[in-house]
Amino acid sequence: MNSLGRDTGSGVAEVCVRRHSILFVFSLLALAALACGPLRLPSLPRLATPTPAPTMTPVIMVVTATPDPLAVAAGADLAEERVIRVYEQASPAVVNITSRVVVRSFFFSAYPEEGSGSGFVWDAQGHIVTNYHVVENADSLAVNFGDDNAVRATVVGTDPHNDLAVILVDTLPAGVEPLVVGDSSTLRVGQTAIAIGNPFGQFERTLTTGVVSALNRTIETDSQVLRGAIQTDASINRGNSGGPLLDSLGRLIGVNSAIFSPSGTSAGVGFAIPVNTVKKVVPVLIERGRFPHPWLGAIGYDITPRLAQQLSLPVEQGLLVAQLYEGSPALQAGVQGARREVIVGNRRMFAGGDIITAIDEQPLRAWKDLDAYLEAKTEVGQGITLHLLREGQAQTITIELAEEPPHLS
Repeated sequence: MNSLGRDTGSGVAEVCVRRHSILFVFSLLALAALACGPLRLPSLPRLATPTPAPTMTPVIMVVTATPDPLAVAAGADLAEERVIRVYEQASPAVVNITSRVVVRSFFFSAYPEEGSGSGFVWDAQGHIVTNYHVVENADSLAVNFGDDNAVRATVVGTDPHNDLAVILVDTLPAGVEPLVVGDSSTLRVGQTAIAIGNPFGQFERTLTTGVVSALNRTIETDSQVLRGAIQTDASINRGNSGGPLLDSLGRLIGVNSAIFSPSGTSAGVGFAIPVNTVKKVVPVLIERGRFPHPWLGAIGYDITPRLAQQLSLPVEQGLLVAQLYEGSPALQAGVQGARREVIVGNRRMFAGGDIITAIDEQPLRAWKDLDAYLEAKTEVGQGITLHLLREGQAQTITIELAEEPPHLS
């Protein structure tokens, strides 16, 4: 026999023996299990039950703007709501002022003339601010708070220079509050401007809106020069004078005073006295009855290249002093006026006086520049320095400013 055959037979016999041994072992284990109870396997940690994937349903997000606290009227947008709220808050403080002047004539018996304007409540004591030209020369004043609620008023103080006046009523109607006062130094062109007044003296508490069109305008009227005026395109007509100009929060930013209009009605170019001027002037009017304006006491001509050539002057710009008021600061400080009269073209002029070239190092081209500097930069009792040319020689004079006499206001 070959070796391969023998090996094969012995292998089969070994496998059979192993099978019987394994069966015997499992039998013993089965008997043990029956005797000892069921076989327990070590416990395994439980797996978390998987969460089913959420169903992806499209969602449309709707974003709603937070309502503005000023919003009160249904159907109006935010800008309209602001104007509505400003009107509701401010209009009760706006009044219609009727002035009566008794006109006396040599040929006719005295007869009354009436005028009208606007104003607004300044404080809880009953002071009302308006324009000077609304109450100028008035023999009597009536203030109407609406609903035929008219009361008599008296003039407390006036300032013709700034076209401002304060009048007083004994009591204010219930619920009428003074306007909130703003700051005109922070104004910018393009801001909302809201005017409330009584156009033509008939349409009480009319509101018009526009924007601040320009700032720091100098406006010459028939009797005043308004400096630093606010220009607005908010519609202003006769009867609006003295009414408030407000910003979008209802704060006072100016007092409506003048319009530019060839027809006499609104042409979209109105002017208001800035509120910072009002804040400076009104308390003094309430306390003293008038506002003290610094005064130099000299008058003359604006020097132009043409006038310089005609009078053989050494400069082509500056102020040629013609006359000095008696007792004026300029006269007392030694400023000299004209020494002779000359004919220039078809007019008589005074020549030979000092030439003012600057004030406190600020060059001057015209008398209105001097007036503007005195009004904006100085006060009564303050010292200023004038730079002069006298017969071609430069001089410097220090002057203490006085208060302008009432009859010159």
